[in-house]
Amino acid sequence: MSTQIYLSSQAPNDSWQSNNLVQLIDNDIYVVVNDDNRFPLREIQKAARKIDGLGVKAPVLTGDNWTAAQQWAFALGFTGVNKLTSVEFTGAEKEALTQKLAVYAWSRDLTNQTPAELYPLSLAEKAIAYLTENGGDAISTKVTSGEALAEEGWMGIYNVGKGSVHPPCLVEIDFNPTGDNSADVAACLVGKGITFDSGGYSMKSSVGMFDMKCDMGGAAVVIGAMALAIETGLNKRVKLFLCCAENMVSSFAYKLGDIITYKNGVTMEVANTDAEGRIVLADGLLAAGETGAPLIVDAATLTGAAVGATGGDYTALFSLDQGIADQAMEAAKAVNEPIWQLPLEPWHQSKCPSAFADTANSRPIPGGGPGGASNAAGFLSRFVPNEGKGWLHFDIAAAYNGKANELWAAGATGLSIETIAKLISE
Repeated sequence: MSTQIYLSSQAPNDSWQSNNLVQLIDNDIYVVVNDDNRFPLREIQKAARKIDGLGVKAPVLTGDNWTAAQQWAFALGFTGVNKLTSVEFTGAEKEALTQKLAVYAWSRDLTNQTPAELYPLSLAEKAIAYLTENGGDAISTKVTSGEALAEEGWMGIYNVGKGSVHPPCLVEIDFNPTGDNSADVAACLVGKGITFDSGGYSMKSSVGMFDMKCDMGGAAVVIGAMALAIETGLNKRVKLFLCCAENMVSSFAYKLGDIITYKNGVTMEVANTDAEGRIVLADGLLAAGETGAPLIVDAATLTGAAVGATGGDYTALFSLDQGIADQAMEAAKAVNEPIWQLPLEPWHQSKCPSAFADTANSRPIPGGGPGGASNAAGFLSRFVPNEGKGWLHFDIAAAYNGKANELWAAGATGLSIETIAKLISE
């Protein structure tokens, strides 16, 4: 049964209590957010959580007061597991909002899936099927898996994933609406697709491991970003690279002290097998660099340090190119997705030293030590072309919530999908 939801800046009757966000009146629900509220979208998202708590199953946003941004804030707050599309929008933006919600729902559902049902090759299959559904004949794909990764030199993904019974893979999805195989690639997206992260031999605790089905959240976000861009008229060639592996413990697993040599000649000593995301992303960034694309965007649930810095409310942004970082900040602001730029300089490359290789993947201390998120970004910067010009790294600290809070239901959020979609479409 549907429930009408009205939005107002004033109390609808004299019985309204001034501190209430939400009130039921004659089987309809009113949300009141005063005009002088500094964070009206946040308040609407909080109101949606309260309405979800009332047991409402199918909210219908009703009346002339709803803007597109307000409706989207409500949808983010209300939707969750088993009801990711359960909001009916209103007004001129109804179709566009419904389309966007469907993309976010697909991405969020993918992230919420269990490790038993989502493993590297099944992630590849789902991504290819979904984007082919969106992009049709403009989509072509390549999947490099198992021993073929080592044969082609993708040693980061190969080593992280070789300890699992589910083989790792590098997925390349090419959206080329021009029909010209020699057309320039306008942008590349790279996603961390760790379908489960035990930590490897640097094993996580049970508490730390419990939500690690979400460690492919970066892959889900960039898949969603490409899908949303395609559905809203993307007319440029864009390539997507997914770096997919399970980080497991076995007699075949990679170990502390191992040295991995990348295709660009960089040698890396494994100081922490639980800092695996950057190891696989390095391959994806190298693959993206080979295309000559002027814009490379990666997304990853990469560091606990980013969560610590942002409180899990923002996506942490890193770049060596301030011009493109400014564009990302403007894009995020335009679509009301919270983002915060954290420090990154060329000298961050040296923050994970090794006596036996060009670099280690981390420091052998908890959390990688001070500045862990910047140090991880510094590691990644070794694998991008043109000294980082045109490269953006999204450490998506706000990608997933293990428990419901005042803004979100438990599970994936999909945050940064629209920001990245906007960046590759401009």
